[in-house]
Amino acid sequence: MAQAQNLMAQAEQARKDELAAVIADIKAKMKQFGITAADLGGTASTKKTGKSKSSAPAKYRGPNGELWAGGPGRKPEWVRAVLASGKSLDSYLI
Repeated sequence: MAQAQNLMAQAEQARKDELAAVIADIKAKMKQFGITAADLGGTASTKKTGKSKSSAPAKYRGPNGELWAGGPGRKPEWVRAVLASGKSLDSYLI
């Protein structure tokens, strides 16, 4: 077991060393040819903006200010608690 873990650690270190060498080679060639990250089609740090979960306007406001549109799908915990207690959601309408 210890030998297997040692071999796995050695393999991981070899992979990291190889990756570092490849990155250094790419950077050198980019500098040599005057290539920028933009020339490659963007940067790694660019994040896509996420779409909000719901585009429907809220219809209900929970006891702690939570909002819910009342659409299909799983109901929020506060809605399930209200319904389980026998109350109506009409009192939570906005």
